[in-house]
Amino acid sequence: MSEPTRVMIVEDHPIVAEGLQLALGRHEDFLVVGTAATVADAARLAASLSPAVVLLDYHLPDGSGADAARLIRAAMPHAAIVMLSADASDDAMLASIEAGVSGYVIKSEAAAEIATAVRRAAAGEMLIPPATLAGLLGRQRQRAYKAARRTELAERLTPREAEVLQLMAKGTDNRAIAEQLGITLATVRVHVQNVIEKLGAHSRLEAVVRANDYGLVNS
Repeated sequence: MSEPTRVMIVEDHPIVAEGLQLALGRHEDFLVVGTAATVADAARLAASLSPAVVLLDYHLPDGSGADAARLIRAAMPHAAIVMLSADASDDAMLASIEAGVSGYVIKSEAAAEIATAVRRAAAGEMLIPPATLAGLLGRQRQRAYKAARRTELAERLTPREAEVLQLMAKGTDNRAIAEQLGITLATVRVHVQNVIEKLGAHSRLEAVVRANDYGLVNS
Protein backbone atom coordinates (compact mmCIF):
# COMPACT_ATOMS: atom_id res chain seq x y z
CA MET A 1 0.00 0.00 0.00
CA SER A 2 1.34 3.44 -0.96
CA GLU A 3 2.06 6.11 1.60
CA PRO A 4 -0.92 8.44 2.33
CA THR A 5 -0.90 11.93 0.88
CA ARG A 6 0.38 14.43 3.40
CA VAL A 7 -2.12 17.30 3.71
CA MET A 8 -1.83 20.56 5.59
CA ILE A 9 -4.92 22.67 6.31
CA VAL A 10 -4.79 26.46 6.55
CA GLU A 11 -8.06 27.80 7.98
CA ASP A 12 -8.62 30.47 10.62
CA HIS A 13 -12.05 29.25 11.76
CA PRO A 14 -11.41 26.42 14.26
CA ILE A 15 -14.72 24.66 13.61
CA VAL A 16 -14.15 24.63 9.86
CA ALA A 17 -10.55 23.48 10.30
CA GLU A 18 -11.67 20.67 12.58
CA GLY A 19 -14.41 19.66 10.16
CA LEU A 20 -11.96 19.48 7.27
CA GLN A 21 -9.51 17.48 9.37
CA LEU A 22 -12.22 14.98 10.33
CA ALA A 23 -13.55 14.74 6.76
CA LEU A 24 -10.12 14.04 5.27
CA GLY A 25 -9.18 11.77 8.15
CA ARG A 26 -11.92 9.35 7.11
CA HIS A 27 -9.92 8.53 3.99
CA GLU A 28 -6.99 6.13 4.35
CA ASP A 29 -5.10 7.82 1.53
CA PHE A 30 -4.81 11.12 3.44
CA LEU A 31 -2.69 12.09 6.43
CA VAL A 32 -3.40 15.54 7.85
CA VAL A 33 0.04 16.55 9.13
CA GLY A 34 -0.92 19.92 10.63
CA THR A 35 -3.12 22.98 10.60
CA ALA A 36 -2.41 26.70 10.54
CA ALA A 37 -4.59 29.77 10.96
CA THR A 38 -2.46 32.58 9.51
CA VAL A 39 -0.28 33.35 6.51
CA ALA A 40 2.82 33.45 8.71
CA ASP A 41 2.06 30.09 10.35
CA ALA A 42 1.24 28.52 6.99
CA ALA A 43 4.60 29.45 5.52
CA ARG A 44 6.49 28.30 8.61
CA LEU A 45 4.66 24.99 8.99
CA ALA A 46 4.82 24.11 5.30
CA ALA A 47 8.60 24.25 5.44
CA SER A 48 8.74 21.96 8.48
CA LEU A 49 5.88 19.54 7.72
CA SER A 50 6.56 18.98 3.99
CA PRO A 51 2.94 18.49 2.90
CA ALA A 52 2.19 17.17 -0.58
CA VAL A 53 -1.02 19.23 -0.69
CA VAL A 54 -1.98 22.40 1.16
CA LEU A 55 -5.70 23.08 1.54
CA LEU A 56 -5.77 26.84 1.94
CA ASP A 57 -8.48 29.33 2.89
CA TYR A 58 -8.41 32.60 0.91
CA HIS A 59 -9.28 35.08 3.68
CA LEU A 60 -6.85 34.90 6.59
CA PRO A 61 -6.30 37.31 9.52
CA ASP A 62 -2.90 38.55 8.35
CA GLY A 63 -3.32 38.45 4.59
CA SER A 64 -4.82 36.53 1.71
CA GLY A 65 -4.51 32.94 0.68
CA ALA A 66 -2.68 34.21 -2.39
CA ASP A 67 -0.02 35.72 -0.09
CA ALA A 68 0.27 32.40 1.74
CA ALA A 69 0.42 30.45 -1.55
CA ARG A 70 3.38 32.50 -2.78
CA LEU A 71 5.28 31.95 0.48
CA ILE A 72 4.48 28.24 0.54
CA ARG A 73 5.56 27.76 -3.06
CA ALA A 74 8.82 29.56 -2.33
CA ALA A 75 9.50 27.18 0.57
CA MET A 76 7.92 24.06 -0.98
CA PRO A 77 7.90 24.41 -4.80
CA HIS A 78 6.65 20.85 -5.32
CA ALA A 79 3.66 21.14 -2.97
CA ALA A 80 0.25 21.41 -4.62
CA ILE A 81 -2.03 24.12 -3.28
CA VAL A 82 -5.82 23.97 -3.39
CA MET A 83 -7.61 27.16 -2.45
CA LEU A 84 -10.78 26.50 -0.48
CA SER A 85 -12.91 29.58 0.01
CA ALA A 86 -16.42 30.98 0.20
CA ASP A 87 -15.21 33.84 -2.01
CA ALA A 88 -16.11 33.08 -5.63
CA SER A 89 -15.09 36.50 -6.97
CA ASP A 90 -12.95 36.88 -10.08
CA ASP A 91 -10.40 38.91 -8.11
CA ALA A 92 -9.86 36.15 -5.54
CA MET A 93 -9.63 33.44 -8.19
CA LEU A 94 -7.23 35.39 -10.39
CA ALA A 95 -4.99 36.30 -7.45
CA SER A 96 -4.90 32.64 -6.46
CA ILE A 97 -4.06 31.48 -9.98
CA GLU A 98 -1.30 34.07 -10.26
CA ALA A 99 0.09 32.78 -6.93
CA GLY A 100 0.39 29.29 -8.42
CA VAL A 101 -2.47 27.28 -6.94
CA SER A 102 -3.51 24.00 -8.53
CA GLY A 103 -7.19 24.58 -7.99
CA TYR A 104 -9.91 26.74 -6.49
CA VAL A 105 -12.77 25.03 -4.66
CA ILE A 106 -15.81 26.75 -3.16
CA LYS A 107 -16.48 25.89 0.48
CA SER A 108 -20.06 24.92 -0.25
CA GLU A 109 -18.83 21.85 -2.12
CA ALA A 110 -19.50 18.49 -0.48
CA ALA A 111 -16.73 16.88 1.57
CA ALA A 112 -16.38 14.16 -1.07
CA GLU A 113 -15.71 16.81 -3.76
CA ILE A 114 -13.06 18.45 -1.60
CA ALA A 115 -11.37 15.07 -1.07
CA THR A 116 -11.43 14.48 -4.81
CA ALA A 117 -9.87 17.88 -5.42
CA VAL A 118 -7.04 17.07 -2.99
CA ARG A 119 -6.40 13.73 -4.74
CA ARG A 120 -6.34 15.33 -8.16
CA ALA A 121 -4.00 18.08 -6.99
CA ALA A 122 -1.68 15.48 -5.43
CA ALA A 123 -1.62 13.70 -8.80
CA GLY A 124 -0.45 16.88 -10.47
CA GLU A 125 -3.73 17.88 -12.10
CA MET A 126 -4.85 21.46 -12.62
CA LEU A 127 -8.38 21.80 -11.28
CA ILE A 128 -9.26 25.02 -13.07
CA PRO A 129 -10.70 24.19 -16.52
CA PRO A 130 -9.20 26.15 -19.45
CA ALA A 131 -12.63 27.59 -20.29
CA THR A 132 -13.00 28.94 -16.75
CA LEU A 133 -9.53 30.47 -16.87
CA ALA A 134 -10.20 32.02 -20.28
CA GLY A 135 -13.42 33.53 -18.95
CA LEU A 136 -11.64 34.99 -15.92
CA LEU A 137 -8.88 36.51 -18.06
CA GLY A 138 -11.42 37.86 -20.52
CA ARG A 139 -13.38 39.59 -17.76
CA GLN A 140 -10.14 40.95 -16.30
CA ARG A 141 -9.18 42.45 -19.68
CA GLN A 142 -12.66 43.96 -20.02
CA ARG A 143 -12.42 45.57 -16.57
CA ALA A 144 -8.96 46.94 -17.38
CA TYR A 145 -10.25 48.35 -20.67
CA LYS A 146 -13.22 50.01 -18.97
CA ALA A 147 -10.98 51.48 -16.27
CA ALA A 148 -8.68 52.95 -18.92
CA ARG A 149 -11.63 54.33 -20.89
CA ARG A 150 -13.15 55.80 -17.72
CA THR A 151 -9.92 57.68 -17.02
CA GLU A 152 -9.61 58.81 -20.63
CA LEU A 153 -13.20 60.05 -20.88
CA ALA A 154 -13.11 61.73 -17.46
CA GLU A 155 -10.03 63.69 -18.53
CA ARG A 156 -11.82 64.92 -21.64
CA LEU A 157 -14.64 66.51 -19.67
CA THR A 158 -14.28 69.91 -18.04
CA PRO A 159 -15.41 70.20 -14.40
CA ARG A 160 -18.61 71.94 -15.55
CA GLU A 161 -19.30 69.28 -18.17
CA ALA A 162 -18.84 66.61 -15.51
CA GLU A 163 -21.43 68.40 -13.35
CA VAL A 164 -23.84 68.58 -16.26
CA LEU A 165 -23.31 64.87 -16.97
CA GLN A 166 -24.21 63.95 -13.39
CA LEU A 167 -27.47 65.88 -13.70
CA MET A 168 -28.18 64.39 -17.15
CA ALA A 169 -27.79 60.92 -15.62
CA LYS A 170 -30.45 61.81 -13.03
CA GLY A 171 -32.89 62.68 -15.81
CA THR A 172 -32.72 66.43 -15.12
CA ASP A 173 -33.85 68.50 -18.12
CA ASN A 174 -31.82 71.40 -19.51
CA ARG A 175 -33.91 74.11 -17.87
CA ALA A 176 -33.59 72.50 -14.43
CA ILE A 177 -29.83 72.03 -14.97
CA ALA A 178 -29.51 75.74 -15.78
CA GLU A 179 -31.36 76.66 -12.58
CA GLN A 180 -29.35 74.31 -10.38
CA LEU A 181 -25.98 75.43 -11.77
CA GLY A 182 -26.88 79.10 -12.13
CA ILE A 183 -26.05 79.28 -15.82
CA THR A 184 -28.06 80.13 -18.93
CA LEU A 185 -30.10 77.61 -20.85
CA ALA A 186 -27.98 78.27 -23.95
CA THR A 187 -24.83 77.44 -21.97
CA VAL A 188 -26.38 74.19 -20.74
CA ARG A 189 -27.18 73.19 -24.31
CA VAL A 190 -23.55 73.77 -25.29
CA HIS A 191 -22.32 71.67 -22.35
CA VAL A 192 -24.76 68.86 -23.13
CA GLN A 193 -23.64 68.79 -26.76
CA ASN A 194 -20.00 68.76 -25.70
CA VAL A 195 -20.66 65.85 -23.33
CA ILE A 196 -22.40 63.89 -26.09
CA GLU A 197 -19.52 64.47 -28.51
CA LYS A 198 -16.74 63.76 -26.00
CA LEU A 199 -18.35 60.46 -25.00
CA GLY A 200 -18.59 59.45 -28.65
CA ALA A 201 -22.37 59.27 -28.44
CA HIS A 202 -25.09 60.31 -30.85
CA SER A 203 -27.73 61.34 -28.39
CA ARG A 204 -28.27 62.44 -24.81
CA LEU A 205 -29.56 58.99 -23.86
CA GLU A 206 -26.61 57.19 -25.43
CA ALA A 207 -24.20 59.53 -23.61
CA VAL A 208 -25.81 58.68 -20.26
CA VAL A 209 -25.74 54.95 -21.05
CA ARG A 210 -22.05 55.14 -21.94
CA ALA A 211 -21.26 57.19 -18.84
CA ASN A 212 -22.99 54.60 -16.67
CA ASP A 213 -21.21 51.73 -18.40
CA TYR A 214 -17.80 53.29 -17.78
CA GLY A 215 -18.58 54.35 -14.21
CA LEU A 216 -18.49 58.08 -14.86
CA VAL A 217 -21.68 58.89 -12.99
CA ASN A 218 -22.57 58.49 -9.35
CA SER A 219 -25.03 55.70 -8.66
